[in-house]
Amino acid sequence: MASVSFRNVQKTYGGKVKVLHGVGFDIRDGEFVVLVGPSGCGKSTLLRMLAGLEEISGGEIAIDDTVVNDLESKDRDIAMVFQSYALYPHMTVRENMGFSLRLRKAEAAMTAQRVAHAARILNLDHLLERYPRELSGGQRQRVAMGRAIVRDPKVFLFDEPLSNLDAKLRVAMRAEIKALHQRLKTTTVYVTHDQIEAMTMADRIVVMHDGIIEQIGTPLELFDRPGNLFVAQFIGSPAMNVLPGTLRRVDGPGAMRDVVEACGALWPLAATGAGQGQPGQAVHYGVRPSDLTLADSGIPARVVVVEPTGAETELLVEVGEPGGDAGARQQLTVVLHGRTEAQPGDVVHLAIDAPRTHLFDSGSGQRLN
Repeated sequence: MASVSFRNVQKTYGGKVKVLHGVGFDIRDGEFVVLVGPSGCGKSTLLRMLAGLEEISGGEIAIDDTVVNDLESKDRDIAMVFQSYALYPHMTVRENMGFSLRLRKAEAAMTAQRVAHAARILNLDHLLERYPRELSGGQRQRVAMGRAIVRDPKVFLFDEPLSNLDAKLRVAMRAEIKALHQRLKTTTVYVTHDQIEAMTMADRIVVMHDGIIEQIGTPLELFDRPGNLFVAQFIGSPAMNVLPGTLRRVDGPGAMRDVVEACGALWPLAATGAGQGQPGQAVHYGVRPSDLTLADSGIPARVVVVEPTGAETELLVEVGEPGGDAGARQQLTVVLHGRTEAQPGDVVHLAIDAPRTHLFDSGSGQRLN
């Protein structure tokens, strides 16, 4: 196992196109860190630089305090699992898993022992004599993981390893990879654009956007207190509802209280109010779909779509005057626990869990409360 450090890491292509703008953070020994962000944000480039597959344009990458900028990939003691599996079609599962040790001229007995151990961990014992063409997508991905395990590396690197799998298999493989990490305790860096994978697997998440780090934290830290508007809308599924509005201060029971005026209604904030915001300031008001419920009174909304999923029901509703300006209307997602009698076209009322609302400055996108 090992710690990993990125110190002001930069990447430029052709001397002009800069894709990483001074990225810096540390990964602790044995930690499972997920790099997440939209396509083109630089997360896979950063992983490939750690693996030694891309040159570093500036800054340093260290593994266990040893700077590896100029080390060949084979000398970094890392193992990488790719999206494409990259299995040799003419080799059996056993041969694919042990191939890296054969290249190192490891003893046959040690190779056989490590392959058998990895096969037991990944439930591949009965598949060792098969060829990749005889395996399902999930089995091929487990073989690729087994090939990484037999190397006993300091760091595991995963580059969107589940992208080629169907939805059900992805859920199962997420659990397998997480269980594997809990068993082996090997430092792991995992790249994905799927924030559900990030939320369910990571010890910490690094959210990237346009070559910079937007926020680093545990999954629940990012979900409960996103530091800016980008993180707020990227983390969470369904995505956070965000309404542009204006911060107001109005009379409340016994004291003044802060609210947000948006779509012809006053939206409540937590008791601590707007934090750094000032009355009259242009803001974005955020509330997660699960923090909205239907009530006898509250903010009126018209039901647009009803999507029952069994244990939950997802509603798409529209707030604001139906005949008003398009900018004064907004569609919101509501996730209800259980079922509802509401139908498209019905007018319902939304109750808001005020302590769980979010407030962002419209200009900078930074969190205010």
